[in-house]
Amino acid sequence: MSNLHVVDHPLIEHKLTLMRKKDASTASFRRLLREISMLLAYEVLRDLPMEIVDIETPVSPMKAKKIQGKKVCFVSVLRAGDGLLQGLLDLVPVARVGHLGMYRDHKTLEPVWYYNKLPDKMGERVTVVVDPMLATGGSAAAAVTEVQKSGAKDVRFLALVSAPEGYQRFAEEHPDVPVYTAALDEKLNEKGYIVPGLGDAGDRLFGTK
Repeated sequence: MSNLHVVDHPLIEHKLTLMRKKDASTASFRRLLREISMLLAYEVLRDLPMEIVDIETPVSPMKAKKIQGKKVCFVSVLRAGDGLLQGLLDLVPVARVGHLGMYRDHKTLEPVWYYNKLPDKMGERVTVVVDPMLATGGSAAAAVTEVQKSGAKDVRFLALVSAPEGYQRFAEEHPDVPVYTAALDEKLNEKGYIVPGLGDAGDRLFGTK
């Protein structure tokens, strides 16, 4: 699991515990997911290239660091990915946004496509694919394959909670794509849900059943 990064910051762990509770309200679940996504963004974008520029503070001139103009793109796997997307955009408001629509067939557990809209010049962008749950790994692997087909080369995957089975499948298909997650849980159950997990992230985020 050399490409798996579990971001175990105390603030993330605390907020995730609150989200896991079955009696957490839709409003609190949504707010906590947005907050955690901002904290996770610090790690997933930690290696953005920097450059030295000349600026003037109110006191004196100085040489200071800024991001080296690298373009960033967040790709949300609909619909639950939008819960992570909002916090990421709070942190990087100039980022371009793509959307990939798929749902998991409950019999085969495989992804079924219904939407694809990505920005242009994907090959020039740092692309972060976001989906709260890395469960079976099928949807995650398919989403990354799709952005790579569009020309993206620097791709990372960001999840809130992951299952070992999902990460293993993802790593087999995309061994060079790093995965960032707040937690690596115990296993998948017979229905393909992460255990202990937090239930269906989309339903809890949008208040649907």
